[in-house]
Amino acid sequence: MDSKELLILVATMTGTALMAAEDIAEYCNDNDINTTITEMDNANINILIDNTHPVLICSSTYGQGDVPDPAQEFYNDLKDSSPNLSHIKYAVFGLGDMTYRDTFAYGGKKFSDLLDSLNATKIGKPFYHDASDGSLPEEVAVEWFINNIKDKI
Repeated sequence: MDSKELLILVATMTGTALMAAEDIAEYCNDNDINTTITEMDNANINILIDNTHPVLICSSTYGQGDVPDPAQEFYNDLKDSSPNLSHIKYAVFGLGDMTYRDTFAYGGKKFSDLLDSLNATKIGKPFYHDASDGSLPEEVAVEWFINNIKDKI
């Protein structure tokens, strides 16, 4: 059996989304799924265009429901160039805070909407962690991944 591969793209301001991504990657690496974590501020959109593996987007939300600043260029380049991503299967783990109900987890939701518009195929149900509920996103992330995504990659 071929080993499974997962590309994890991270959009974060404070590092919380990266911690969630790292915990998911640790679980994957312990369970025969090879992972590559790339922060979007270090990525070119070709990482998606040339990719043949499933993708997990881990994105926090910043400001008034925005994609985190370090990921803005990646997001805008992807939106402006509008490549056909029909070869991509993806999942989203978004982070937000229901204290900001009107823009809750919009960072992750914007990535999900953009990938949908570029013909990528969503696997599993996106999860949007609520920072105000007292749970740690990195703990919830692994449980969500095991229950919803793992068997679809």
